Amino acid sequence: MNILKSSLFTAGIIGLSLAAAGCSSSNTSGGHQKTKDLTVVFLPGDSAKEAGPARTALANEIHKATGKKVSVKTTTDYNVAIQAISSGKAQIALMGPDSYIQAHKQNASVEPILTYSGKSGTLKDAQYHSYIMVPKDKVNQYKVNGKFSLEKIKGQKMSFVSNTSTSGFAIPAGAIQTSFKLKNKDDLQQSNKFFSKVLFGGSHQGSAVNLLKGDADVAAFDDMDLVSYGKFTNDSTKAGADFKINANAPAPFNHVRGKESIALAAYPVQNEPIAVNAKTVNKSDTKKIIKALTSSRITKDKKFFAPANAKVHSLLPKDGDTQFIAISDKWYAPTHKVLGE
Repeated sequence: MNILKSSLFTAGIIGLSLAAAGCSSSNTSGGHQKTKDLTVVFLPGDSAKEAGPARTALANEIHKATGKKVSVKTTTDYNVAIQAISSGKAQIALMGPDSYIQAHKQNASVEPILTYSGKSGTLKDAQYHSYIMVPKDKVNQYKVNGKFSLEKIKGQKMSFVSNTSTSGFAIPAGAIQTSFKLKNKDDLQQSNKFFSKVLFGGSHQGSAVNLLKGDADVAAFDDMDLVSYGKFTNDSTKAGADFKINANAPAPFNHVRGKESIALAAYPVQNEPIAVNAKTVNKSDTKKIIKALTSSRITKDKKFFAPANAKVHSLLPKDGDTQFIAISDKWYAPTHKVLGE
């Protein structure tokens, strides 16, 4: 699948147990034992309080499918989630493409089993978007010859999500690297290098808040983690995309309600996977999980898929015929290539 039209292509732990949770510890060398219980780990963006019912719904379905006790592990740091799934301390994860690839790099037994489709119900449009945003009231400062441009972001205060976030760092940083012909992305992570100050929000929500509160001049974040808190007022697929925070948005956006940001650039990203550590989840259980989550019942369940304006905070956004589709690592070949992993 051609994810980009150009050369730019560029997660404190809260335990919520469905039963007495327990998972066997292991090491990253691959000498894991198949576990009697299962733990599902989530990245920071999916660890927000309002996403609790959706996390529980996923854990419930895995429990029903496998008959095993399932617990939920939330995180405030991308690396915690990556280490949890790669080490086998967690056996299943919902994670971004880059986080998955980093975990797979640490342990090849970490494999994607599912992703969610696009509006078409297929993998052809199974993508979301990564943005480089600025406050709406300052967007004219970043235009060059009347057009949105990255040219003037150098020297500004920048907020990324995490250096292991696909859409919150890898892709936008890669775009900046290409645009400015930088040798690598290292300087983009440090203050007083390319940017006067570099912040990491820890989640897409956190990065957006850094921008809207004025702590950052420019910020990177994606749409799928933000659409429950606001909406795009125009075309969300290209530069100029206008994202406005809802008037009733909960924390952490309760202090920036109504504020807007404009995209200087927008980049498509392959949808995130549900991954398993194959050394700790047997093939039979994996097949049962795939069968359960790809059922029409789950496709229609609003705890799993709901429109951005729905009152319920779903696990994933619903648009058209969105549904889970079984995949393998081969599907992420474009992201592997872009990230060089």
